[in-house]
Amino acid sequence: MTLTDTLRQATAAGLERLDAQMLLLHALGRSPHDRAWLIAHDGDPMPPEASTRWQGLLLRRKAGEPVAYLLGEKEFGGLTLQVDARVLVPRPDTEGLVEWALDVLPPAGATAPRLLDLGTGSGAVALTVASRRPDVQITATDASANALSVAQANAQRLGLKLRFAHGIWLGAVPGERFDVIASNPPYIAEGDPHLAALTHEPIGALTAGPDGLDDIRQIVAQAPDALHPGGWLLLEHGHDQAAAVRTLLEGRGFEAVASRTDLAGIERCTGGRWRGAR
Repeated sequence: MTLTDTLRQATAAGLERLDAQMLLLHALGRSPHDRAWLIAHDGDPMPPEASTRWQGLLLRRKAGEPVAYLLGEKEFGGLTLQVDARVLVPRPDTEGLVEWALDVLPPAGATAPRLLDLGTGSGAVALTVASRRPDVQITATDASANALSVAQANAQRLGLKLRFAHGIWLGAVPGERFDVIASNPPYIAEGDPHLAALTHEPIGALTAGPDGLDDIRQIVAQAPDALHPGGWLLLEHGHDQAAAVRTLLEGRGFEAVASRTDLAGIERCTGGRWRGAR
């Protein structure tokens, strides 16, 4: 069987062509991005040892396991992050949250700006900001010690310095204040039919009560005590939750409340500026 035959086998089994190419390269011990090599060697025979690895990957993918878990890595914000079943796979839409955080962070000055990434998971948001704004003091938190282990390993491998704290939302950093709080919290409603396609990812990082807003409500309620006056709270949320999140922020006293759209034009992030105690 040639490499082309192997790819045909995968597409016949229902795999997308790009996924099949990346997994085949991984089975061959090559970079999953080396598609040019694969095209140039499409007539090569499939090595027996690679074939064994390939069959295992193919079965796992057909069972719905994310490609990122099979490869052990995911590109995000120009970084290669190691990921596994302890954390959610970073999504491209979350890069909008990073860009907004970078937009509202104070410029470098005598005092380093401070950013808090709540529910850091693999560290995607915190590490991307750290790579682009090394002057910022960044704290990344998660309620899952397993997730923090993944984020810490990514930080060490990438040579990026930030602080990690274990705890539930603002309870992880009692008494501290920040210029920006960014979070991609769980926001899927319990019982949502979309969960059927996400069974391999940690359920605790996905769902948040009957309407998906339980964690966002908690963060909005607690955030003012952890923000400097003029500081920003930025939240990623579901495709149909922007209006509800704006209402929560406005009701808590945030100003300049607005939403930003993702690559598909859907309002995916909502934030507001804390004006300080009334």
